[in-house]
Amino acid sequence: MLTSLSFIFLAGLAMAAICARMKLPRMVKLIENGYGTKKSIPQMILAGASCDDIFVIVLFSTFSGMAQGGSARLMDFVNIPVSIISGVIVGEVAGWLLSLFFETAYAKEHYVRNSMKVIIVLGVSFLLMSVETWLKPFISVSGFLAVVSMACVLKLRSIKEVSARLSEKFGKLWLAAEVLLFVMVGAAVDIRYTVGAGLEAVVMITVALFFRTVGVLLCLVKTALNWKERLFCVIAYLPKATVQAAIGSVPMAMGLPCGQIVLSVAVMAILITAPLGAFGMDSSFEQLLGNNTLIKIDKKR
Repeated sequence: MLTSLSFIFLAGLAMAAICARMKLPRMVKLIENGYGTKKSIPQMILAGASCDDIFVIVLFSTFSGMAQGGSARLMDFVNIPVSIISGVIVGEVAGWLLSLFFETAYAKEHYVRNSMKVIIVLGVSFLLMSVETWLKPFISVSGFLAVVSMACVLKLRSIKEVSARLSEKFGKLWLAAEVLLFVMVGAAVDIRYTVGAGLEAVVMITVALFFRTVGVLLCLVKTALNWKERLFCVIAYLPKATVQAAIGSVPMAMGLPCGQIVLSVAVMAILITAPLGAFGMDSSFEQLLGNNTLIKIDKKR
């Protein structure tokens, strides 16, 4: 029974995450053009998407471990907040040490090129992911959160120009990694399972999107946003893509019985929601969000 519940949670969590990658360029464009910036709507959507994905990934890691073990213990649930807190602490320490290393090297005129910084940060990120496995017998640590926390500390302690250049270089790396990710997911999908899921999977995705919509609207209760701005937030939280592609194949790689169906539903969710959300955001932002560009021009005068 507990194993079946773990499988259900894995399928639900694979559906729960949202595509921050799809939102990032669109929200940056909105910020640059002054749409929704008076109430910081694009910034709010980006921050919420990032926190949402972190929460989903941590829970997905926990429940995949439960499903693989075949049972759920009380400590598995206790370890969820422990892994979050310890992951943040480990990541902050790693980020502080890295920034200290870069600052010391700069002070002693041993300049570290941005390309080398990217390699070092990537190496430390892989190390943090391994720390999760090494410390598992002693304490639960979230490697994903450690990497995110490290990146946040590096950004806070770096000057704006340096962090912008590093972000640009990581963005270029992601262009190739994203293609590889979707190619591997596509190769792993068994089309028979996807077709077999059929109408039931579509209904599941529709119900999940309904509850996602309700959740977004509840989060916006007692805010200064009008109904048009709230509708845009709902549309922005529809698309699913990269996170589903990344975690959807994990149960199958772990040899879990639910692996194929979880991956198939994740792929179907991508095919349905990604174009729907992208088209919705691109076609509605001018009508739903106010443009503050004119206000900025008046202030300059």
